[in-house]
Amino acid sequence: MVPGRAGADRDEKGRRITGVDGKHMQIGEVAARTELSLRTIRHYEETGLVVPSARSQGGFRLYTETDVQRLMVIRRMKPLGFPLDQMRDLLEATDRLDADDVLGPGEREALLERVRTYEQAAAEQVDKLRVQLARAEDFAATLRSRLEQSASAVRS
Repeated sequence: MVPGRAGADRDEKGRRITGVDGKHMQIGEVAARTELSLRTIRHYEETGLVVPSARSQGGFRLYTETDVQRLMVIRRMKPLGFPLDQMRDLLEATDRLDADDVLGPGEREALLERVRTYEQAAAEQVDKLRVQLARAEDFAATLRSRLEQSASAVRS
């Protein structure tokens, strides 16, 4: 396995997936892999966005790679300003598209259109964030320049 490449026993950063039984992970491992807090993961469970695939005999939450991927979708949507109900809607649409159920052509196209709508909204938010980032970089450069001018004035 090449580091940095996802595979059957590696995550997207090339880290080995250990898990409880090689298939399930406890919440701490999921938190480390997703860079989400335990509290945040539990909140997403309470709101029904991500439900652990299983529980251990001791009652510990157990997650699969699919659960981790759902959390990653949520983590990527959050900074773009998507509310929880839209996250849920997108996840429901992608779940239906990924399910083994036979979808009618109209139903499949409607689901794809929902996903397209989210893709367009995400692209618009990315553009807005790029503008904000450019403004923030300009501001930081202005402050840096001011500090450099002040430092050279003191030396003179």
